[in-house]
Amino acid sequence: MKVIIAAAGTGGHINPGIAIANKIKKENKNSDIRFIATGKKLEEDLISNAGYKSYAIDAYGFSKSLKLSNIKKTFKTLKGFGQAKKILKDFKPDIVIGTGGYICGAVISSAKKLGIPTLLHESNAYPGLAIRMLSKKADTILVGIEEAKDCLPKAKRVIYTGTPTKVEPIEMTKTKKNKLLKELCLNDKLPIVLIFGGSQGAKKINDCVTELLINKMNPNYQIIWATGQGQYDEIKKTLRDNNINIDKVDNTVILPYIYNMSEVMSISDLVVARSGAMTLTELALLSKPAVFIPLPSSKANRQEDNARVFEKRGAASIILNNEVNKDNLNEEIQKIISSKSKLREMSLASKKMAVYNVEDKIYDEIKRLVG
Repeated sequence: MKVIIAAAGTGGHINPGIAIANKIKKENKNSDIRFIATGKKLEEDLISNAGYKSYAIDAYGFSKSLKLSNIKKTFKTLKGFGQAKKILKDFKPDIVIGTGGYICGAVISSAKKLGIPTLLHESNAYPGLAIRMLSKKADTILVGIEEAKDCLPKAKRVIYTGTPTKVEPIEMTKTKKNKLLKELCLNDKLPIVLIFGGSQGAKKINDCVTELLINKMNPNYQIIWATGQGQYDEIKKTLRDNNINIDKVDNTVILPYIYNMSEVMSISDLVVARSGAMTLTELALLSKPAVFIPLPSSKANRQEDNARVFEKRGAASIILNNEVNKDNLNEEIQKIISSKSKLREMSLASKKMAVYNVEDKIYDEIKRLVG
């Protein structure tokens, strides 16, 4: 089976694509799977680290503004349609799969013109603009959250499958845990709090954690903090200005990005993060309690809606983005990790929300389309 997967922009788009690719490869070892992205470093790192080749094309979101920069991006995006069509003609895939981002516009549209079966996956409760615009063109759309089906009334076929992820439950033996703790320069005496804001990082969360560390507020717990690649150097400078070496922070390890998330999340007692669909999927699969700081939106607070579901079921607490600061974040962390029974209850609640066999359901749809 020859497969093209279009995914770009963030880990939330790329990681589901990798999970689908891994499933195809597992079921059909002779499959030739390639990605189409935009050539950004994060994309290249994620895709190449997963063992796949990728093509790069131009793709930007369309803007109503008449700024020169936006006009140039529009012309580049139109150029991307031609680039995508040439790649598909040369590679001749059996199916084209899109997992999000503006790049899907060029790739899925080109595949449709060439008569290649197309499948889209949308992880969020409210589908992105690209998915909504392509809903009439794609042969099948898979959704990670059931409510998303109502937002795609013109789609030919919509199936609720859950969201695929490369993060999966693993057997974390004591030996494996101790080895990973040693690599991270952490210990097994204090609770571990994993903090991240998505593949690009979240400035609001990063600012709070920076202040928390500057004020040495975590003597009772350890932190594994992924800042996002684009914000790491700025945080390094801020800490240095406060006489703190980013590589030698008490009870803390600071990384630009976490590539082995399954292992790192498995050894963590609590997670502080945004509440995107991918994060929710990972937390549920690994039975992890959370403190959510939803990404706000002026149009639709979908992340807060997601977070409220976990909160209602006892799997998470919430601090809104415009309310979070170093003090209430630290207070919420302390309140949860100080109670083993609370951690256990939240962990069990999170586990009950896991959706299993997601990749199997998706692969069934791929086989149906490829025939």
